[in-house]
Amino acid sequence: MDIANILTPAGWVRGQLHLEQGRIRAIDGTPCDPQDNDLPYLLPGFIDLHVHGGGGSDIMQGTQAFATIARTHRRFGTTSLLATTMTAPREELAGVLAQLGEHLRQPRQGARILGVHLEGPYINPGKLGAQPNFAHQALLDEVEQYLALAPIKVITIAPEIAGHLPLIQALSQRGIRLQIGHTLGSYEEGVAALEAGASSFTHLYNAMSPLHHREPGIVGAALAHARYAELIPDLLHVHPGAIKVALRAIPCLYCVTDSTAAAGMPDGEYRLGSHTVTKCLGGVRLPDGTLAGSTLTMDQALRNLVKIGLPLAEASDRLSRYPADYLGITDRGRLQAGAWADAVLLDRQLNLTAVMVEGDLS
Repeated sequence: MDIANILTPAGWVRGQLHLEQGRIRAIDGTPCDPQDNDLPYLLPGFIDLHVHGGGGSDIMQGTQAFATIARTHRRFGTTSLLATTMTAPREELAGVLAQLGEHLRQPRQGARILGVHLEGPYINPGKLGAQPNFAHQALLDEVEQYLALAPIKVITIAPEIAGHLPLIQALSQRGIRLQIGHTLGSYEEGVAALEAGASSFTHLYNAMSPLHHREPGIVGAALAHARYAELIPDLLHVHPGAIKVALRAIPCLYCVTDSTAAAGMPDGEYRLGSHTVTKCLGGVRLPDGTLAGSTLTMDQALRNLVKIGLPLAEASDRLSRYPADYLGITDRGRLQAGAWADAVLLDRQLNLTAVMVEGDLS
């Protein structure tokens, strides 16, 4: 790439990347203030930890969908992602996980799929949101079977369900990230889950017990105690004011798309697990009007964060560095020597002009 304003962990540098075997060998340049020039911006590639689909394809459709989804999200600046499942019968879920496990052993196509976010079935059937009605209590033996099929990095779980607190403790000790979500739990149950090892919240504010000043709910537990939480910044799922509350309260709030097959596609009907959903007016909904994932892409998420007042560098951190840190990944989500050469180039209006994944430039 040509000379650009490069966002590094130490700040902005006017310069160029030097690559070797898909990684950054060095950054050649000098510290700068991007406001003093008209060069484009070079940011770390976006890392999306909640992706159900894109390009007309849904993760639950299996092997034929995975490459389409990864290529679609790369077009919008996502350089790595977690393939996110829907609540489904055990046999169906096991089949999709087996196919994902096999796909991840093949050469990369599009964005790098880092592993799986299991969103359900271990959620509260009273807070399904757009999840199909196959929720059930988590059992360690079942989780072990799923772990043998694919690298599951994140599991969304409702902590108030009997038996879930000891499971949170057992799985978190193995390095799996347990996220509180799709829950009717109380503030106290949320705090207990965090103490047991839960480490984040799935699409903060959405599909969880809300904040009330006498019953703080799961939202209150997140705002009072969380270091990490994911949030959908499409400005439809969460009001900008509520986003600003979360930004002040949660140090490493990171953003996801919760994207569906409708992402990158025209208005119409699409699959979301076993549901048919409709994309229109910028959103995706079930027939009863319930929001059902989103059409958001990460480049638009960046623009939305800047629109509501975040500095570009902070917006970038919440789309790249913080999600990498959350997963314990030190060689993605930042532009520095030794890291994978995952980067996005944007013009001064923050329009995406180029995407690099592991040194491959599109």
